[in-house]
Amino acid sequence: MTSEFTLPDVGEGLTEAEIVEWKVAPGDSVEINQVLVEIETAKSLVELPSPYAGVVESILVEPGTTVDVGTPIIRVGDSSAPATPSGRAAESESLESGGLARTAQIISQGEEALSAQRARQVEPVAAASTTGSTATPAAAPARSADAVSADGDTGSVVHAPEAPAESGSGAVLVGYGAAGGHGATRRRRPSQTEVDARQLRVAEQARRRPTTSVPAAQALPIIAKPPIRKLAKDLEVDLAVVQPTGLAGEVTRDDVIRHAQQASVFRNIETPEWGEERVERIPVKGVRKAIAAAMTSSAFTAPHVSLFVDVDATRTMEFVKRLKASPQFAGVKVSPLLIMAKAIIWAVRRNPMVNSAWTDREILVRHFVNLGIAAATPRGLIVPNVKEAQSMSLLELAQALEQLTLTARDGKTTPADMKDGTITITNIGVFGMDTGTPILNPGEVAIVALGTIKPKAWVVDGEVRSRMVTTIGASFDHRVVDGDVASRFVADVASVLEEPALLLD
Repeated sequence: MTSEFTLPDVGEGLTEAEIVEWKVAPGDSVEINQVLVEIETAKSLVELPSPYAGVVESILVEPGTTVDVGTPIIRVGDSSAPATPSGRAAESESLESGGLARTAQIISQGEEALSAQRARQVEPVAAASTTGSTATPAAAPARSADAVSADGDTGSVVHAPEAPAESGSGAVLVGYGAAGGHGATRRRRPSQTEVDARQLRVAEQARRRPTTSVPAAQALPIIAKPPIRKLAKDLEVDLAVVQPTGLAGEVTRDDVIRHAQQASVFRNIETPEWGEERVERIPVKGVRKAIAAAMTSSAFTAPHVSLFVDVDATRTMEFVKRLKASPQFAGVKVSPLLIMAKAIIWAVRRNPMVNSAWTDREILVRHFVNLGIAAATPRGLIVPNVKEAQSMSLLELAQALEQLTLTARDGKTTPADMKDGTITITNIGVFGMDTGTPILNPGEVAIVALGTIKPKAWVVDGEVRSRMVTTIGASFDHRVVDGDVASRFVADVASVLEEPALLLD
């Protein structure tokens, strides 16, 4: 018996979808609820599960094809019927046939590697001789060693090369004790002569880096404290190519930041080549088609009115810094967007009309906040929302925003995630923009834009000072929101950014 699976309606009013990628091939055995195919609707990517169990007989629609709801897209036959292995099924059978032999080979190789590693761990590691002194370190495993910075700071421990350090490097190899213990030993403070010699070698290595690469066995260990390493990782900076300026040859925070800024400048001035075709044709479908229809409808249906205000966000930036250092927020992304989101929720309670919807017959005032966050993704602009944001603590809201962002970036946002939003934030500051006039998300009557936050001249108590300043822009549906309500709402949001302590009320 053969069953045909037709394209279902996975969202309100869906009429068509594009087949993006098949997860099965003819000959594959499938189970109920196993993912068959990934489709792109007008809102998002969706994985379709199988309503049948059996063997895939044929794929009826090729990837990249747009089909209407109700169109047959795959045939699944009875699993009891004989099927000739093909596609992934044939590949699986081939893997099984050699599986036992490959497993035995892997086990044998693993045992040999383990024996060799144990043998190396008892071999002594040659000590690194230093200028004007002789040191005899304990035996260390060949696989790794720890290098302590020349100033004796054990907080800047890094992994050294497996080969012994070159003569006069000033680095001290600290390894296993004679009895095989793992306790690292704090070494003596090197002399100024040793420090000077090391700095000369580091400078010479940095000078050669643009044209030559130093083999791993000859490279000097990178000295950097854990916070500096974390900063480098966050800024996507390779410490191996950063020229250190520390007194003992260590990489400093300023070194990492300066390198990141230079790399950013170089990336920004790169000019891509023109495409091979003189005119590139991009079909209007999926998310782009939905965006065009929604923005056109919103712009020419709802009479927009926009307001702007400059805000001293210095205390918001200080508050964000304290949250990042708080153990409670460890591992959670914290940014000014979090404070902005909380400010909007607070201002909505004081001005509920901005959280409404227009239906021609009545105005729906929502006494809850599904906070939309405009997200730029490779597939286009989408607006998922945090459900029931008004009930969340600051920590819960931070976690929800982070999850929403990661899901959107991975292209896993579902139609349900974008449904029933009540008010939206668009963070144009991440693109370096000061402000803008955003268009309303359909079904909502207010949208707020957060601009970049940067140092500007600001008058404080009659004196001009440098303060962290941003601009808030907001658009409203003038059928629902009058000028006084819009102004009070924007002023309330601005007051929280100026003084986050208001959130404690």
